[in-house]
Amino acid sequence: MITAFKNYILSKGVLTDEEFNFSAQFFKPVHLKKGEYFIQEDKICRYIGFIVVGAVKAYAIDKEGKENITCFKFENEFVTSFSEFVAQEKSRRNIRTIEDSVIYRISYTDYQHLLSRVTAWNVIIRSVVEHEYNQKESYLLNYNNKPAMDKYHHVLYKEQMLVHRVSTQDLASYLGITQRSLTRAKGQLLRSNVL
Repeated sequence: MITAFKNYILSKGVLTDEEFNFSAQFFKPVHLKKGEYFIQEDKICRYIGFIVVGAVKAYAIDKEGKENITCFKFENEFVTSFSEFVAQEKSRRNIRTIEDSVIYRISYTDYQHLLSRVTAWNVIIRSVVEHEYNQKESYLLNYNNKPAMDKYHHVLYKEQMLVHRVSTQDLASYLGITQRSLTRAKGQLLRSNVL
C-alpha cells in the first residue's frame, strides 16, 4: 500500500526518491473499519492523512442531531480538518469512514518537522489546499440554491463515484435535500430518459 502513496507523491514531480523515503517514516498506516472516526468533532485535530484504500465523509451535527455532510474523500486524496489541524484546535466536524479504509497519517509535530526538513512538501501541501478550495467552490456553484433534480443530474455526470460508493442517505445530506427529494429526482430523470 505504501506503493500507492509513493506513486501519488512522486507523480507531483517535486520530491526525489530519497526525499520520499525520508518522508515515509513519518506517515503511519491506520486501518479503519467502516463507521470509525479519523477526526472527531470537539477533539484537537492532530493528524492529516492520505487515503490509500477506502473513503470518508466529513460532516457536522446540527442542533437536531442531523449530519450535514460537507464532502467525501476517496483514494489518493488527503484528508483532515485543515484549518483546525494547522491551528491545532478542536475540530468543528467529524471525518468518518464510509468504507473499510487504510489511511497513512502524519501527526502535527512530524508534519512540522517534515516541512522544515523537506521544503518540497510545501509545494505538495499548497497543491492539496488548492484542490480543497476548488472542491469547495465547485460544491457551492453546483449545489447551492439549485433544484434537487439539477443537483442529482450534476452528480450523475460529474461525480459518478458518489452514486456508486455513497449511501442514498449520505448523498441526500451532501446535496442538502431529503432522501425523498433525491428519490423523486432519480425518478424524474429516469422517466425523462436522461439516464
